[in-house]
Amino acid sequence: MRYIIEAVANLDAKLLERLTALLADCVNQGASLGFYRPAQTERIVNYWQATSKQLENKDKQLFIAFDEQNNVAGTVQLNLCQKQNGCHRGEVEKLLVDPTFQRRGIATHLMKALEAWAQQHGIQLLYLDTQTGDKSESFYRAREYVLSGTIPSFVTDAQGMLHSTSVYYKELR
Repeated sequence: MRYIIEAVANLDAKLLERLTALLADCVNQGASLGFYRPAQTERIVNYWQATSKQLENKDKQLFIAFDEQNNVAGTVQLNLCQKQNGCHRGEVEKLLVDPTFQRRGIATHLMKALEAWAQQHGIQLLYLDTQTGDKSESFYRAREYVLSGTIPSFVTDAQGMLHSTSVYYKELR
């Protein structure tokens, strides 16, 4: 099956609904994405509405993988640094792949699209964080992201238990 990766600048109501469902599915499957299980739809809708404003302001780039039937298979975001001395860097956020589409290379294609866009727009450094011990760490290492370090007690789970986060970076030279 083929997938098309598109940079999306506007979230209409239908796409907002599809992205809300995708994020909720990923959270409910156990992904550490800033939301507790079970996913609360109102919080996720608020998140996407705020993201929509960032897209309109060009503070963020959103890449979406669509399948041949125009279903949202996955997405990733690049948060652009707004500081004058940081315009060469960007933060990778919310790499999501619909659980029914996982293990098909979609995350890799999304990251390649994000990295290519970043290079074309003068971004030289990407960074991200993920919960320490999460399966995503091996994915990022395979994509040549380097572990910078860990921050203890960075996030909590729904039970209030503290977890560390691992910070990774990649230079795009």
